[in-house]
Amino acid sequence: MDTHITMKEMPQSEQPVEKCVRGGAHMLSDAELLAVILKTGTKSLSALQLAQLLLSQGDGNLLNLVYMDLEDMQKIPGIGQVKAVQLKCVAELSKRIARTRRAERVRLDNPGSIAAYYMESLRHEPKEKLVLAMFDSKSRLLADEIVSIGTVNASLVSPREIFLKALAYGSVQIVLLHNHPSGDPKPSGEDIRVTKSVAMGGDLIGIALVDHIIIGNNRYKSFREEGLLG
Repeated sequence: MDTHITMKEMPQSEQPVEKCVRGGAHMLSDAELLAVILKTGTKSLSALQLAQLLLSQGDGNLLNLVYMDLEDMQKIPGIGQVKAVQLKCVAELSKRIARTRRAERVRLDNPGSIAAYYMESLRHEPKEKLVLAMFDSKSRLLADEIVSIGTVNASLVSPREIFLKALAYGSVQIVLLHNHPSGDPKPSGEDIRVTKSVAMGGDLIGIALVDHIIIGNNRYKSFREEGLLG
């Protein structure tokens, strides 16, 4: 789309809101969808041009909404704090929609279903996040909590803290998940040491570590599937 064409210069039937009313949101381009959210531009840029400018940053696509923080967004002329917050909320909503659709498919005996549930919330994270997923005796997901942020390290991850959280929720089975920002989910030596430490602690108090799943970029590795849990 020509970046010099403003929304006002376009035929009314081709403006984003009109296109959405006429044919549905799926008819809109990425820039047009963002223009509807932004609503207004600046004196020199229409909302559509502002959306195109936002998309041209960084990765050059919608992932900018995920990767860019509030401060970075506000460096773009025409995007103040309110618009930046709106855009970040849209990104968060997209993650939660993806998770909600997969929630009913989560099965403790199916690592792929667990990985799919957490994929969108973890695969774009710039730092490693270790998540504790807690299940009841009927293998239903009770809750999840972030245990640590940063490199997953046996000297930093406390099995005591993990099991205190699991006990608080009445969980009898747990799964650890963490992301590799590199996109490669291959377990490191430290990943293996952390897993062994938590598994041993679980054996002592009767809470089973069912799996440790590493999330990459649309890929995952399951300790259970790889036979690394013993």
